[in-house]
Amino acid sequence: MFTRQPLDVVVVGAGVVGAACAYYAARSGLAVAVVDSGPVAGGTTGAGEGNLLVSDKPPGPELTLALHSASLWRELAQVLPPAIEFEQKGGLVVAADEASLATLTATAAGQTEAGVRTRAVAPHELPGLEPHLAPGLAGGVLYPQDAQVQPALAAAHLLRAAREAGARVRLGEAVTAVLTGPAGAVRGVRTGRGELLAPAVVNATGVRGGELAALAGVELPVLPRRGFVLVTEPLPRLIRHKVYAAEYVADVSSGSAALQTSPVVEGTPSGPVLIGASRERVGFDRTLSVPVISRLAAAAAALFPVLGQARVLRAYHGFRPYLPDHLPAIGPDRRVPGLFHACGHEGAGIGLAPATAALVVAAIRGEEPAIDPGPFRPDRFDTAFGTAFGTASEGRPTVRSPRQEPW
Repeated sequence: MFTRQPLDVVVVGAGVVGAACAYYAARSGLAVAVVDSGPVAGGTTGAGEGNLLVSDKPPGPELTLALHSASLWRELAQVLPPAIEFEQKGGLVVAADEASLATLTATAAGQTEAGVRTRAVAPHELPGLEPHLAPGLAGGVLYPQDAQVQPALAAAHLLRAAREAGARVRLGEAVTAVLTGPAGAVRGVRTGRGELLAPAVVNATGVRGGELAALAGVELPVLPRRGFVLVTEPLPRLIRHKVYAAEYVADVSSGSAALQTSPVVEGTPSGPVLIGASRERVGFDRTLSVPVISRLAAAAAALFPVLGQARVLRAYHGFRPYLPDHLPAIGPDRRVPGLFHACGHEGAGIGLAPATAALVVAAIRGEEPAIDPGPFRPDRFDTAFGTAFGTASEGRPTVRSPRQEPW
């Protein structure tokens, strides 16, 4: 069956980023269809913790995007149901020793200048914020703007709201081709059920973003970065904030393919405690790694000794969509008119979803964006468009992120 009803936008992907794109596009008056080969939140979104963080981002474009997104999440929390479990709980980043504290303090100073609210926490103040923290920590920084949602429910309710605004949602329907016209511009997509015709297609396929881009004839170097999360039995509310070690920020920024773990611990409204975080580039290997799980459990118990007696009911994993410069691909792809990308957020896609969607919808509508979208240009990795970014001697573009990491 071929669908030829007029559409303005086809969003490919029903995770939280695709759901946000559909929501903002439909609310702006655009005719939208969302298509996904699986269920709502069937990929990275469903495997996430629901972090809405500014604390883990150094000053630069991603932090600017995160601050904008944080304000949009607060607005969404007023219109979406309480079931999304939005909590403005704040984040507490702790340092084990003076060297770690010095690095954390310097990072916080730069973030404060960029508009983040921070408060230094002396060692004797830590028990007042988190009574069950291990003793002997050197100090920390409190980030009141950090928040959390239940990611799968957030995606589902964004899509429900998009539907109420007129969007069509087609699940279990894989995109097999991106359709283009004689001049190379997008004219829709083909699925197993027919064609969805529209002058704009949004690639919100997460770790599969490179595959969707390839269907349109362009390259986007999205790679999967695996991470595990442990879920404890339901517990009393032992942990008040999202709490993590200062080393987590370095792990987020690292381009290493090797295994990295640092304790990240937070409670949930329903009782279980979520424990992360690990990062490693192992392709799409879904093997359960007992050594990784053991390291996460040990690190969490060292940070919160009370968790040493808690039972872990399950462990799950997902794949973060990683791009070489640690910035997502957001906005129009100049190589294929009508193709827009909204992927590559690594572990920050849930937090960055609303601002990403706002940038994409502004670009589709030809409106002025709220923040500068330039650093997120999807074609920044292409040598044909690399002159503005510098070109390496072997012919690949040299891209520098705000963290100044080499590709």
